[in-house]
Amino acid sequence: MDPLFTLPKAELHLHIEGTLEPELVFALARRNKLAVPFPDVESLRAAYQFDDLVSFLGLYYSCMDVLRTEEDFADLVTEYADRAAAQGVRHVEMFFDPQAHTSRGIPLDVVMAGLTLGVDRARATHGMSTGLIACFLRDRPVVEAHQTLEALAPHADALLGVGLDSAEVGYPPSLFTDVFRDARGLGLRVVAHAGEEGPPSYVWEALDLLGVERIDHGVRVLEDEALVRRMAVERMPLTVCPLSNVRLRVVPDVASHALPALLSAGLVATVNSDDPAYFGGYVGDNFVALSRDLGIDRDGCALLARNSFLASFIDEDRRKELLVEVDQWEGDVREVMPAGGRA
Repeated sequence: MDPLFTLPKAELHLHIEGTLEPELVFALARRNKLAVPFPDVESLRAAYQFDDLVSFLGLYYSCMDVLRTEEDFADLVTEYADRAAAQGVRHVEMFFDPQAHTSRGIPLDVVMAGLTLGVDRARATHGMSTGLIACFLRDRPVVEAHQTLEALAPHADALLGVGLDSAEVGYPPSLFTDVFRDARGLGLRVVAHAGEEGPPSYVWEALDLLGVERIDHGVRVLEDEALVRRMAVERMPLTVCPLSNVRLRVVPDVASHALPALLSAGLVATVNSDDPAYFGGYVGDNFVALSRDLGIDRDGCALLARNSFLASFIDEDRRKELLVEVDQWEGDVREVMPAGGRA
């Protein structure tokens, strides 16, 4: 096993619908007596190639149509948790898209019950702590986001927070100022996708108008020196997704990724998998690619893991416990993965 798979880490940018592997698509389609517009698993997997975010979203929404029942959602979480635990994930703050399900007739109660069941299984099986973050689809009408928050309100105790995702360009965070104000009023934490395909101005809006506590993606902050300085001073975390950025053509390859520059600028960058079934790897795979292609060494990987726990919304006792696990890992792999590069 690669030592980076044993590195304790949190995953803070993970769309649970984006963990839908082709095999599970076909299994759930059989269970629910649905047709899949591909002849077999291999042909569906071959379709997981994209030109940009919009081209990905078309297949993403098509595949999730197989999610119909409480057990379907629970199985989705369970399969993710099994893979993530094998790659060192000790805590996950998991996005889901309520509108993508309610808009096709799946009751929110079914979605919440299934996800909660899956979360309970992950805790019992792997000792994995988990939080659920309901994301608003920014390319759907803002009034729908308000309605979704109203529907989520009775489930607020089961939620960690709310976020903002889907196609970014043309849908600035400012559109959702009132929705996020109301979400904060419910006691929910707030995060938002910004600065992936959208400009740095979207990050400013997410900070100043939405009051977010983390920026999801944010790789384009480097285009704005004042923004970088602010985020460094405020210790505002970024949930960076390297393999996702490559697969969606944000950068040409991992070796060209902005992560080293983000860290050099003093930003609290974390590593995450985004939609791992579609983007070529889970979070441990992202760490392996960063080590291989960017030369991020043992100490750098440990820093990224520590950042993930520092940026998370867990309680302080759990945070301290997990930070100690990172210290222990760093000592354990000192011989097989020395500082300055991989053995």
